[in-house]
Amino acid sequence: MSFFKRLKDKFASSSEAENKQEDLEQLSELEEQEADQIEDEPKKKPKKLKEADFDDDGLISIEDFEEIEAQQLGAKFRAGLEKSRENFQEQLNNLIARYRKVDEEFFEALEEMLITADVGFNTVMQLVEELREEAQKRNISETENLREVIVEKIVEIYHQDDEHSEAMNIENEGLNVILMVGVNGVGKTTTIGKLAHRYQAEGKKVMLAAGDTFRAGAIQQLKVWGERVGVDVMSQSEGSDPAAVMYDAINAAKSKDVDILICDTAGRLQNKSNLMNELEKVKRVISRSVPEAPHEVLLCLDATTGQNALSQAKSFKEVTNVTGIVLTKLDGTAKGGIVLAIRNELHIPVKYVGLGEKLDDLQPFNPESYVYGLFADMIEQNLEETDEIKEQSNEIEGHSDESK
Repeated sequence: MSFFKRLKDKFASSSEAENKQEDLEQLSELEEQEADQIEDEPKKKPKKLKEADFDDDGLISIEDFEEIEAQQLGAKFRAGLEKSRENFQEQLNNLIARYRKVDEEFFEALEEMLITADVGFNTVMQLVEELREEAQKRNISETENLREVIVEKIVEIYHQDDEHSEAMNIENEGLNVILMVGVNGVGKTTTIGKLAHRYQAEGKKVMLAAGDTFRAGAIQQLKVWGERVGVDVMSQSEGSDPAAVMYDAINAAKSKDVDILICDTAGRLQNKSNLMNELEKVKRVISRSVPEAPHEVLLCLDATTGQNALSQAKSFKEVTNVTGIVLTKLDGTAKGGIVLAIRNELHIPVKYVGLGEKLDDLQPFNPESYVYGLFADMIEQNLEETDEIKEQSNEIEGHSDESK
């Protein structure tokens, strides 16, 4: 099975453009256990919710649910990455139309295109070099036949270091502490609210700690999000010691049997040294009270800032042990290559991506669903063309057999 076909079978429904909203509504019906309203239709691949198998209790099989969940994820990424997809596909299609042959001139133009897409210089050099080798190994001479290899190599580069996982380090027992860091204006507070909503929906008891006591309005902003998603917010007055806020929050979280405490921090102090000292102090207070904490240090980055986001990641990596990235506003950028640059050059996994303004638009990052969202139209077009060629070939063979 080709790489493109595997992605489409995994993430696309049978007629995704028409059925995407219907599928979302159907999944909501499943969560509300309204299985009696779902029609029993013959199964086909890929499944829609109404085509899945239900047992006598109205429960769906694990296999069918995972398949439907993947399709929902594919729909989310496809919708959220619309701007990036249109830009990426248009540039790549123009490049392939302009350079028909796989030669050095084509690879140089491809390098320039990927760099302008925020993929990052070092990552681009590695990717293009691997494409050169793969084209030679597979004896690919037409650029048209390199489309699938380009997409496949992007996923391979993301997966090359298995030590870093996109999965969150959240334990089922005891208090988990997530420390959120990032400069002001990247959507950190909004991300905290959406993350709290996500964990609450999973049945976790969540509390927030307003540790950004330096920025005017930061505490009130977090309280608004706390009220919106229905979680407690521990805070002190503006200008208070952030470490003291964390100490009180941890004690309160323990007394209330909280599962996850999400801690906001200052986004900017007078200089890097002050920021480093403040973050280190906060981490010391947290680890004294909860030995394994913080379980995650998530850095919020604004995807629309491109290479500036990469610079921020490098700076924060110097001052604190960042365990994962939350890439916000990914739906608002026409580039999208910054995901690969962060992962490959900084060796920090992207754990969540912001694909819209709704509460459930903060999605766990998955390299394959990301690549599908980035190249969905091209993947489908390529498979349709391949099917047409096969049909024409079969017709020719059929006529040839008849003539014999």
